[in-house]
Amino acid sequence: MRRFHVALSVVDVDASVRDYSARLGCEPTLVVADEYALWRTESLNFSIRKVADAQAGMLRHLGWEDESADAFTSSIDVNGIVWERFTEAQQLDEIRSLWPHASARSTAR
Repeated sequence: MRRFHVALSVVDVDASVRDYSARLGCEPTLVVADEYALWRTESLNFSIRKVADAQAGMLRHLGWEDESADAFTSSIDVNGIVWERFTEAQQLDEIRSLWPHASARSTAR
């Protein structure tokens, strides 16, 4: 299975979590307070990360959460966009390397 991955830059993580949770119809699976959030739906892996005001709303990168990925990889396309490919576990490892206290939470409603 593959999920399309989109990563955006935001200024206000809390406000963005409320907005994107409403748009996606679910709560994030992982939140690092005032830094980062990740949603995983059936077809989408969507993350936001806090940045400086001037970069808010910009695309950080695209990619695929792919169960068959052997390793976390990234490449740059002809337009300069970074594309990543990773498994769920590889993405969690990367998140925990940046924020060791990060932990996934239940999103049951």
